[in-house]
Amino acid sequence: MIGAIAGDVIGSIFEHYAIKSTQFPLFSPYSRFTDDTVLTVAIADSILRKVDYAASLKTFGQKYPNAGYGGSFFRWIYAGDSEPYNSWGNGSAMRVSPVGFAFNSVKDVLHEARESAKVTHNHPEGIKGAQATALAVLLARSGKSKATIKQEISDRFAYNLNRTLDEIRPDYGFNVSCQGSVPEAIIAFLEAKNFEDAIRNAISLGGDSDTIACIAGGIAQAYYQDIPSKIVSNVRKRLPEEFLFIIDEFNTKYG
Repeated sequence: MIGAIAGDVIGSIFEHYAIKSTQFPLFSPYSRFTDDTVLTVAIADSILRKVDYAASLKTFGQKYPNAGYGGSFFRWIYAGDSEPYNSWGNGSAMRVSPVGFAFNSVKDVLHEARESAKVTHNHPEGIKGAQATALAVLLARSGKSKATIKQEISDRFAYNLNRTLDEIRPDYGFNVSCQGSVPEAIIAFLEAKNFEDAIRNAISLGGDSDTIACIAGGIAQAYYQDIPSKIVSNVRKRLPEEFLFIIDEFNTKYG
């Protein structure tokens, strides 16, 4: 899942300063992890400890309250109950990559992706975005071709993956919906030549950059199974020890 986290960290400085090019420095002194990373780690820890998804998301959310959560999620982590709030936002997709790495059948991945999403994002589009992302990770790490991944996701979720980045980029803006960002993240992966290329493609769309790159990065890691060491080291040095411990334990068990 370090691929998803790398996308978040690299995309963090472009979230509100859109860039419409793939040519940019990967890291700056201001590159940091955001809510995408916190909640990805929370899902991984939930899987490792067999803890309820909602409980884990609340625990990590409260421990890192300044990570940049949306207003509804921020209120939810401090609410006395854990009722979902019918969100169709891309938060369900940004945090789901550990599900695609940890479970080995389509049935299990779709089930767990739904479970991880519905604690907050119980809107059909929120669940669909999480399932599409997790399934893409599973198919990618299972050695399926990009053509197969594209066809499977298109057929199952009715996402239009026939567009190109060059067609999307000029008019694409900040969009936090699953339906308006998950297909674009998958296309960024489909057009990539390697892991770094997938991250650059995602950020070049100029939208919710850290989240789109997080989604694309998780899929790209699963597919290429190789992340340049310079990216891994630059990401790891920006993470708390607690996150590194969970990431390494998760990789040991599911890598």
